[in-house]
Amino acid sequence: MPAADYGSHRLVVGAHYGLRDWLAQRVTAFVLAVYTLFMLGFALWPAPLDYARWQGLYAGQPMKLFSLVAFIALLYHVWVGVRDIWMDYVKPVGLRLSLQVLSIVWLLACVGGAVQVLWRV
Repeated sequence: MPAADYGSHRLVVGAHYGLRDWLAQRVTAFVLAVYTLFMLGFALWPAPLDYARWQGLYAGQPMKLFSLVAFIALLYHVWVGVRDIWMDYVKPVGLRLSLQVLSIVWLLACVGGAVQVLWRV
């Protein structure tokens, strides 16, 4: 029997693209919520909130790593949102690609700055 000459003949790819982004937004939001609650608990604890206390918190590697993971989660969360904005509202392909590349470069520079700040303490 010959193939039908009606309907769409395009190849559908990337069927799970939206699911991956949806899941990434939820996971990164959870990491950020845990980090925020921890930091709120630290700030609201009835001890004086001075430089020595902050320095003591970040003196150990676990807190530096927790902060770096939270910061990377924040940047990935931002990337998914900004990328969707560029894809939805910027129609010229060249401009959209340029904005996406600039966004990636800026976000990577932010990670570099965060690493320098965290490991300088």
